[in-house]
Amino acid sequence: MYRSSSLRYESSHRDFSLRGESDEDYLDISLEDDRGWCKPSPGFEVSGSKRGFCHPFHEDRKKVLQERRDSTPNSVTFEWLRQAESASLYAGLKDHTISVSHSVRSWGREVVREKPFNVIHEFDSWRKSPDLAEAVAAIKALTAVIKRSEATTMMGLEVELKNASDTLKESDESSISLSAGCDLFMRYVTRTSAIEYEDIEAGKARLIERGEKFGEISQKARRTIAKLGKDFIADGITILTHGYSRVVLALLKLAASEGKDFNVICTEGRPDNTGAEMAKELVPAGIPVTLVLDSGVAYVMETVDMVLMGAEGVVESGGIISMLGTYQTALVAYSLKKPVYVAAESYKFARLFPLDQRDMSPAPRHVDFLVPLPQVVNVENSARDYTPPQYLTLIFSDLGVLTPSAVSDELIQLYL
Repeated sequence: MYRSSSLRYESSHRDFSLRGESDEDYLDISLEDDRGWCKPSPGFEVSGSKRGFCHPFHEDRKKVLQERRDSTPNSVTFEWLRQAESASLYAGLKDHTISVSHSVRSWGREVVREKPFNVIHEFDSWRKSPDLAEAVAAIKALTAVIKRSEATTMMGLEVELKNASDTLKESDESSISLSAGCDLFMRYVTRTSAIEYEDIEAGKARLIERGEKFGEISQKARRTIAKLGKDFIADGITILTHGYSRVVLALLKLAASEGKDFNVICTEGRPDNTGAEMAKELVPAGIPVTLVLDSGVAYVMETVDMVLMGAEGVVESGGIISMLGTYQTALVAYSLKKPVYVAAESYKFARLFPLDQRDMSPAPRHVDFLVPLPQVVNVENSARDYTPPQYLTLIFSDLGVLTPSAVSDELIQLYL
């Protein structure tokens, strides 16, 4: 008996391998001729037949397999394989047991074994995409929860979704954008009462539709903000940025692509060197970049025409929570009457109202001072700070260009 119930299968080319108990275990089978040649690695337990050989295929069986494969070239399930077993290349293996624990390379394509669904694993897989924000990865993961749900009632589905959302938020309690993204997703997809749909399948389909739409809107937010913010960039100006922000990067690149000539000063972004990474990514866009020490913000501010920064969260007061050093950058700019613009997606709008720097969840990070310190020395290693709204000029969001005072109204609309 071939254990295939927990695997997903996709077809592409003619050769494939089954990978066994380790990444080095495999079983190659070829359909090059009338015989199916197997090449198992030592990790496979194949007994009762000659190792390295599968039974010959009859021409009619090969033809049926080819027709079935061609009819669904992109995705073929193992249910399909079971139905076509008499015509498939597994004819010579059906009396044996093969344990497959990692992945399958079927017909030239890598296919991963399906494991029990885990929302954290789903979130982590989406988060690996360099262009996908953490909140959007959470939205993708929660949409997958709806698709995988086996709940028999709408109320049960909403409870399952709420539990998954709480699990994601608890996985990183210090992340404001993750928490805000989960809350907004829950509010968006469950606006309708659970009792509206008597048919669970219809209700589930509706929630999936809403979840996917919310994900699409969130992914487009960066482009929308870039289009709104680029009009504030004039030729010949110098822009100061602090830390790394995908949306700020997109805005600057779009402005440069339209022929605008401007300079950017990036703070180094210690201890993670996020500002240096920002500078590195601006260079290919043809944007002149200068890197400055974090402690040199006041030194260069008189040469700056505007400050443009991202945010981890936009709070109810209209202030922002962002990378440590954002507050001091805004203070220096304010004192020299330089405008401070913030670019942030609406899924970062959070129902928080911090009163001061200590009124936030702690977010410590490792800091290497490169000098041995006595244990009696205390280290303040917060990763972020809070910038009050009075030091901000405008907020560029996918909801429009907002004044800090308008954020509260937008938050009310988002969470209604």
